[in-house]
Amino acid sequence: MADVSLHGIAKSYGSAEILRDINLSIDDGEFVVFVGPSGCGKSTLLRTIAGLENVSAGELRIGGKRVNEMPPAERKIAMVFQSYALYPHMSVYKNMAFGLKFAKTDKSEVDRRVRRAADILKLSALLDRKPRELSGGQRQRVAIGRAIVREPSVFLFDEPLSNLDAALRVNTRLEIAKLHRELGATMIYVTHDQVEAMTLASKIVVMNHGRIEQVGAPLDLYRNPRNLFVAGFIGSPRMNFIKGQVRSVAGHSATIGFAGAEAVLEVAPGRVKAGDEVTVGIRPEHMAQDGPQTIPLEGRIDAIERLGEASYVYMKLAGGEDVIVRSPGDADAAPGSGYIAHVPSRSVHIFDAQGQSMQASTRMP
Repeated sequence: MADVSLHGIAKSYGSAEILRDINLSIDDGEFVVFVGPSGCGKSTLLRTIAGLENVSAGELRIGGKRVNEMPPAERKIAMVFQSYALYPHMSVYKNMAFGLKFAKTDKSEVDRRVRRAADILKLSALLDRKPRELSGGQRQRVAIGRAIVREPSVFLFDEPLSNLDAALRVNTRLEIAKLHRELGATMIYVTHDQVEAMTLASKIVVMNHGRIEQVGAPLDLYRNPRNLFVAGFIGSPRMNFIKGQVRSVAGHSATIGFAGAEAVLEVAPGRVKAGDEVTVGIRPEHMAQDGPQTIPLEGRIDAIERLGEASYVYMKLAGGEDVIVRSPGDADAAPGSGYIAHVPSRSVHIFDAQGQSMQASTRMP
């Protein structure tokens, strides 16, 4: 296995900048997920690591070795794409063995690797089947098995679950997580689905407009988003944003008025002064926790989604902001009625006029 490091990586097509000053270290054995909206550069970055795209500037190292000019076949990587790309006339066994045979690997070694990968992926009983006889999830496992048999230093996954239905996505996601634990391999995974990122990654890289916005463990990004973009992207449903204003400042605290309420909240020293316009961020799951130290926000219900274990209440606050509240499944609420959301002050995020977080300390939900 190997570590991966990127120093000042940039990629341009003519005057169009796709990647801008990417600096990132991926440790040996880490599961790193690149996440962000369509067009943010995450797939281009993955293809750059694979050698399918040349870098315009910077240095890329795999296992401590510079690979900028090295062809993909010599980088000891294996890539799993969104498309299964299986040979329809070949059996599962032959699909998994094809790359090794093409590389003239010894026959007994090919058999050992294929059967080991099949055992890991629970494909041993399917080795004689053709791709048309398999489900979508099984086909994707074959594609992953084809990568495993190469015994690469780094696994690269480019949105591998996008073609699966919801239930298969969950099952295959769990299988990929188990695979990482079993192999202890360095894995880099691209997705636009932040739920996949949160559940799979040991480290998440949030990208936007070709730049890295924030890097960290899933719960670190959830609890301590660096800016409005990360705060709105990590979490489902997304964080609620409400306009507010600083009324006064005293040391590490600021009194902030928002949505008809007022609260004293912790801020980083020197980051704010009275009169500043700010954005208050509150996650839907933190808006129905009634207690002695909560902030009441009043509004009127527009709609309710009842999902059984939870209900999502869509409400309009007194100031006109639309917010989502995650309430218990049996919440006593109806469209058109008044509703009071209760928000613990410790769960409130504050962002300045430039969208940067104003809270420096580690926060708990």
